[in-house]
Amino acid sequence: MTRPTNSFVPQKSDRSARNPTHANVARRAFLATAAATLTAAKLLRADDFDEDAAPVRYPDPRLISLDERFDKLKLGNTPIQRIYHGKDTLWTEGPAWNGVGRYLIWSDIPNNIQQRWLEDDGHVSTIRHPSHNSNGNTFDLQGRQISFEHLTRSVARYEYDGTRTVLADSFEGKPLNAPNDGVVHPNGDIWFTDPGYGALMDYEGELSKTGSPQPNQKEAIYRIEASTGKLFKVADELYKPNGLCFSPDYKKIYAADTGWSHYKEASKYIQVWDVVDAKKLTGGREFASMNLEMADLMKSGFADGIRCDVHGNIWASAGWVGAGYDGVHIFAAEDGARIGQIHLPEICSNVCFGGTKRNRLFMTASQSVYAVYVNCKGAHHC
Repeated sequence: MTRPTNSFVPQKSDRSARNPTHANVARRAFLATAAATLTAAKLLRADDFDEDAAPVRYPDPRLISLDERFDKLKLGNTPIQRIYHGKDTLWTEGPAWNGVGRYLIWSDIPNNIQQRWLEDDGHVSTIRHPSHNSNGNTFDLQGRQISFEHLTRSVARYEYDGTRTVLADSFEGKPLNAPNDGVVHPNGDIWFTDPGYGALMDYEGELSKTGSPQPNQKEAIYRIEASTGKLFKVADELYKPNGLCFSPDYKKIYAADTGWSHYKEASKYIQVWDVVDAKKLTGGREFASMNLEMADLMKSGFADGIRCDVHGNIWASAGWVGAGYDGVHIFAAEDGARIGQIHLPEICSNVCFGGTKRNRLFMTASQSVYAVYVNCKGAHHC
């Protein structure tokens, strides 16, 4: 596949020229975003989430519709809530929902811990320390926790008795870079990304001695075959594949590319492939661009963690631009158009659906964890 186009100087998408519908959507998106940006400085205050903060007047103005399709997904009588904030917290990541225990788990990568929030009373505790600088987390079909660890360069599973089993730590005789995020297929296979960030700094893992943005090998997406335990490389055309999710029917897989952090020729976008026989990928193509026109300027941040709802829409954490951009961006299943935003006062790293009805979006963001009820459900169990 041809490398993504250069986005060092972001360009407007050419979708509008190809399809008048996209032109109308883009225009509405621009007008809505411009209006939202004007008030973002007032809306995006961390202390708005303090216990003594003034109540939110519905509809929550931080839930932004850019297209009428998002109107059907958001609720008018619910607020964005901050369910956790810690002054000693450094970087929250990898949220995953456990339906049996009714709890949310996430990683604080630099602090080398995993934390848990209980739905019944909002209690937060440290569930694992050390966590090997784990990043992403998920649960397999048997309810066992899967963690993608920076420090050990491995994918690990926690068994029912609490013991840790390494599922993958090398490929073709060389260590993995630093596994990042992953998802589980109904057949039990685990798909994961290996961009290597945990090997590019001591802060989130251990600095590699190679001095290369590819600590041990080319950044790639892998599949661990459940029946054999074998590891297969399924794609390596992205610069740094990061967040990962399946479509509701598991016939497509999406990945966010954050390669611009180390490769200035990389584009900031989300790619999609067709999944063949639950084993291979084909037809890699751009699904959605992270470029966004704001106040007559083209801004472009990163999509990090991503999740899919039951309708096939992609909910992507987005950040590193500022007010009016940072938070969550929602992209329509049909055409990849940005149809909505959730503004947060902190940079969002990852998202997952959870709660008893799987209709609550959890968002890890810098030193906090946020949540908001939505009018749809997550496509998968976590």
